[in-house]
Amino acid sequence: MSFIRFIAVFTTLGVILAFPAVGQGHPAPDGFAELTKRLSPAVVNISTSRQVGSEMPRFPEGSSVERFNDYFGPDSRTQQSSGSGFVIDPAGVIITNNHVIEGADEVEVTFFDGLVLVADIVGRDPATDLAVLRVHPEQDLPAVTLGDSDKALTGEWVLAIGNPFGLGGSVSAGIISARNRDISSGNYDQFIQTDAAINRGNSGGPLFNMAGEVIGVNSAILSPSGGSVGIAFSIPSNLVADIVEKLLEFGVIERGWLGVSVNSVTRAVAESYGLGEAAGALVFSVGVDGPAERAGIKAGDLIVEFDGKEVSDSRMLTALAAKAKPGSKVDIVLVREGDRRTVAVEIGLLEQEDLDVDAGEHSNEAGGPQFILDMELAELTSDLRRQFSIRSSVKGLVVLSTRDSSDAATKIKVGDVIEQIAWKNVSSIKDAEKLAADAKKQSDRPVLIIVNRRGEVLRLAIR
Repeated sequence: MSFIRFIAVFTTLGVILAFPAVGQGHPAPDGFAELTKRLSPAVVNISTSRQVGSEMPRFPEGSSVERFNDYFGPDSRTQQSSGSGFVIDPAGVIITNNHVIEGADEVEVTFFDGLVLVADIVGRDPATDLAVLRVHPEQDLPAVTLGDSDKALTGEWVLAIGNPFGLGGSVSAGIISARNRDISSGNYDQFIQTDAAINRGNSGGPLFNMAGEVIGVNSAILSPSGGSVGIAFSIPSNLVADIVEKLLEFGVIERGWLGVSVNSVTRAVAESYGLGEAAGALVFSVGVDGPAERAGIKAGDLIVEFDGKEVSDSRMLTALAAKAKPGSKVDIVLVREGDRRTVAVEIGLLEQEDLDVDAGEHSNEAGGPQFILDMELAELTSDLRRQFSIRSSVKGLVVLSTRDSSDAATKIKVGDVIEQIAWKNVSSIKDAEKLAADAKKQSDRPVLIIVNRRGEVLRLAIR
């Protein structure tokens, strides 16, 4: 081999050897049989039943047609549903989704070997769609452990085990497609997205990594048909561990309350506040006599730190505020008129949340945006009128942002004022929620809205 050729080969090898190792996740397995055999006994089927009123008409007692009630059956009927769950404590502690057991009069758990036990509901948290059950077995149960979801990597192999369509134990495999997804299902979304096939009945079941650790609780799918299209979402195990620990200790979840409505910022807005990157949570309204108002926080403040932790966006502030202990005092660093200052806030107790939130409307009193018809709306204040140059005579709700890829995003601009929804005036968020919900119930057609755009009145139809 010539000297020049030797140098070329050596240099090439040197370049190859200089590259760092790629990825630190678990390697792709030769198969899933051994893992499935080991983990399946800890995965359970959960069936629930509850008594609901009959949908058939009932004739008054003593009337001439009372006898026809017999043809319509009893006044109530039993409604049954099914989902999945998994054992995390051999003594009988089980995790599942809240929506699997919500409203149930009786919960039964069927184990891998056919054993059936009645379960008690220890506690549930609708805000994160998690619930904890307890059964009382005669001997220890097979159990699995929660892993560290923060270490899960996009592209890493995962395994889902559950009870789709009531078929019994079923296994599907895939990869992690994305992390920290917000699908507007609630105030604390940070889902793991996976392409593993997850269908109706998988809810509450575990998502395993290749070490056999639970890194997520399967909770939702995105599907026009109701079946798997390869877009499923799991609650990350680190959030699960925190909620389950509190439910086991207290039976309920207490969340901190800051009393602000905030929005994430663009790079341009961040630069106007003297920041080099798009980070922080911009306050656009402050609750009357809430913790933030009492601490002196104002609309227009940009919150960049909460209790020593940097705030990357509005969702992070929401999560940090919710985790803070009610009654505790925390330091909040904010930017106001170019100056960086620290204020001490005594965290309040979030008394009530809107937990019945669908994918079209995302309400977050603790610090996140309010979405109606895929528009983030806010009630007009003097600060917002100045910010968007809205005259005092204009009435309605101002648009702060729109959901990406939505119909609203193609037609609505930030700073627009929504004056009417379905031909009726709107002056509050509650008005808008009701009008939008009523319009969607009455028809699948687009909803007509009246928009004031810097004095120009537009009539637009939003899907």
